[in-house]
Amino acid sequence: MMSKSGIQTAGRASPGNGSAAPPERIELSEEDKSKDAFFVQLAGIAEAMIGKHGKDFAMGTLVLTARFIAEGKPLTKPAAGDS
Repeated sequence: MMSKSGIQTAGRASPGNGSAAPPERIELSEEDKSKDAFFVQLAGIAEAMIGKHGKDFAMGTLVLTARFIAEGKPLTKPAAGDS
């Protein structure tokens, strides 16, 4: 079965004939659709970083970003003249 985040999970087989049950259709909320879109964007960025600089750079960058978020640090520098 496919979860709403797109991760494959084990599904239940239907009793009797041994075949898998058809996948369930889950209607995503607008919030879940938005989160999925961000995850797709993030995956694309991660793949680009891996392709250009390798897995260690991509993982380090993502961990550092998570740390900045957890600590409430800004992720970008303000433009000149912004306060």
